[in-house]
Amino acid sequence: MVVLNSIGTAMMLTGVNVALPTIARDLKIDAVVLTWIPMSYLIAVTACVLSFGRLADMYGRKKIYLAGTAGVILTSIATALSDTATMMIIGRLAQGVCAAMLYATNVAVISSVVAPAKRGAAIGYTVSAIYLGLALGPFLSGWLVEYFSWRWTFLLHVPLAAVVLYIGIYRIDRDWTAEDLGDFDRVGALVYGIAIILLMVGLSRFENVIDVTLICIGLIALVFFFKHEQRHPHPVFDVSLFYTNTLFTLACVASLVMYTTTFGNVVLVSLYLQYIKDMSPSTVGLLLICQPVVMTVVAPVAGRLSDKFGSRVLALAGMGITGISHVVLSFVDVQTSVYLVMVCLILNGIGFGLFSSPNANAMMGAVGVANYGRAGSAIAVMRVVGQMSSMAIVTLVFGIFVGPRALDITVFPELNLAIRVCFAFGACLCLVFIAFSYFQLRRRCV
Repeated sequence: MVVLNSIGTAMMLTGVNVALPTIARDLKIDAVVLTWIPMSYLIAVTACVLSFGRLADMYGRKKIYLAGTAGVILTSIATALSDTATMMIIGRLAQGVCAAMLYATNVAVISSVVAPAKRGAAIGYTVSAIYLGLALGPFLSGWLVEYFSWRWTFLLHVPLAAVVLYIGIYRIDRDWTAEDLGDFDRVGALVYGIAIILLMVGLSRFENVIDVTLICIGLIALVFFFKHEQRHPHPVFDVSLFYTNTLFTLACVASLVMYTTTFGNVVLVSLYLQYIKDMSPSTVGLLLICQPVVMTVVAPVAGRLSDKFGSRVLALAGMGITGISHVVLSFVDVQTSVYLVMVCLILNGIGFGLFSSPNANAMMGAVGVANYGRAGSAIAVMRVVGQMSSMAIVTLVFGIFVGPRALDITVFPELNLAIRVCFAFGACLCLVFIAFSYFQLRRRCV
């Protein structure tokens, strides 16, 4: 059940990115509004994922998982029927709310039924399924966009989701909850959601005093959220883990850095290949397969290795490889060989494959069984906050260098520069965190 949905949601996530240039032409959307199609989905996921993780612990992880699956089917159909940018962004927001139920519970469901000694391998197979979906998404979407319509890219995962519903309802006759159910922290959930929305809207625009005000209010709300969660007997997110568990904290920060660095890659490379290199959507879809296919192969192997040898070295090595590939991508222009871009995508795949499973295994291994739902939510939060931060950076950089202009040949130099700046920022994030981790390790050894 989890593997099939992991494939489907990943297909939905990356497949749409390949269709963005065609959607922009069809709906007459400028560069900044275009970035809000993936951005709106991620904001909704991030704002809701903690709440659904806590509700899953209280009322059943399978119940929340299946409710999210049904919701994704309905909202995907509605989004595919959009005729305006506004309708599409509203549809993507609804998709994100439903997908948050899946993000919050998939690792928790796996951890509920798999023994700790085999958990890393099981998570590795789940991550591998995600990467398989990431590979299939661009390929199938590119083919659908070129020969049929971009609307079909929003429906790629619907058949798999229907099978998941059948399995969950008719083949799985039990559910899993936490031992201490407690009550739901409505105030904490509301404050967190508002804080995320204000922060991301302000960061993605950052044009005037209003945007700065939104960012400041969002930061204040986050501080209030942390203080409130410390006092609440049944917090929506156990922030005490950050103060008492160094391994959990470092793994969370590493996940945030890695997803912030890498998530925008598919959007950036897709725009680069289709606009700067003038390649067709189907060809671009084929090229984008390189990264997730390598992830699919590497992730389960890395998961098994983390069960035997630990997670730290594998995760940092993966981040280092990713950082190097981003350094190279920060120099791409119209003369750059497509083969060099392919090599960088392959390196990204190796790096992320080495990182993801060991890091997730470290996070789950750092908490007790009663907190699997919350730890699973933490994994999802770090992932989607990183993904959302990545798209916020892309949106901000595009707004600075391209602005609200149509994506035609007159803005291609500015578009290329914006793409290079985004890759350079990602490279800096990875390399700075590796240096920080190295000095932290030396300090602990001394």
